[in-house]
Amino acid sequence: MQSRFLKLCLLACLFVVPFYALAQEDDMPQAGDTRLDDTGIEQVYVPAGCFMMGSSEEDIAALNEQNPPAWTQKAFAYEQPQHEVCLTKGYWIDKYEVTVAAFRAFVEADGYTTQEYWSDNGWQWLQFQDIEKMPLQCVEDNQDDFPQVCITWYEADAYAKWRGGSLPTEAQWEFAARGPEARIYPWGNDWQPELANVVDSEGLKSVGSYPDGISWVGAHDMAGNAMEWVQDWLGREYYSESERDDPTGPEEGSRKVEKGGWWGANPFVARSAYRHYEDSPTYQDHHIGFRVVSVAEEE
Repeated sequence: MQSRFLKLCLLACLFVVPFYALAQEDDMPQAGDTRLDDTGIEQVYVPAGCFMMGSSEEDIAALNEQNPPAWTQKAFAYEQPQHEVCLTKGYWIDKYEVTVAAFRAFVEADGYTTQEYWSDNGWQWLQFQDIEKMPLQCVEDNQDDFPQVCITWYEADAYAKWRGGSLPTEAQWEFAARGPEARIYPWGNDWQPELANVVDSEGLKSVGSYPDGISWVGAHDMAGNAMEWVQDWLGREYYSESERDDPTGPEEGSRKVEKGGWWGANPFVARSAYRHYEDSPTYQDHHIGFRVVSVAEEE
């Protein structure tokens, strides 16, 4: 009798366990799924995966044949060597660049006076600022649905921590923009000026104004509107030394990486492999914004 009971239990497990595993798999978010985080900001899901980060020698040779501006050409060396990178865990990334209205919520929640949100260096920098005048207003037409610009890396980092997330690593940002196929632009490999707020633009536009230019996971404005701060320090030789899995950039540095093109620029900087190379974490102007990454708790 006991033997028969055990056989029945084993037989039941053959059906129940696969069904449970399938149900668990169905519960996992898929590429491009959306959610609202705890502050009501819409995010899209980026699954774990691998891609070729940076630009190959052939890519750089082709770019140089197009007579890029000298200052842009200087940046090409920072994109080499091209190398495989794998993100071993899925993550959520903001669907849109952080807006003026979204950043205002941080200000109204005492973000500039709550030390726990700030890095040590960021808090030290903040002590010499007039927080009553922050964030800096350097855009005349600063609408609520425009990207929040004119903020330093320190401010972007503090906001991200207030949201319960972080700035994306450069690898996370680039994978969300390019995908496993490592597209040159978020939408594909051919430059299409009508898909991004870049060439001949005279200023910022509302986030999401170019829905046909989204990335493979549905992230908007990853080529244009505002350039974006990421987590990593800039290191010219780092790509030669980078680990394959979940790279986070050099341990220290003097300049932070910025990704994506910006309004009024050119197609060369709108490429997802482009790395802006000259700004310290205290720099701020009307071209630089950011977005936030959150851990995927389901994993």
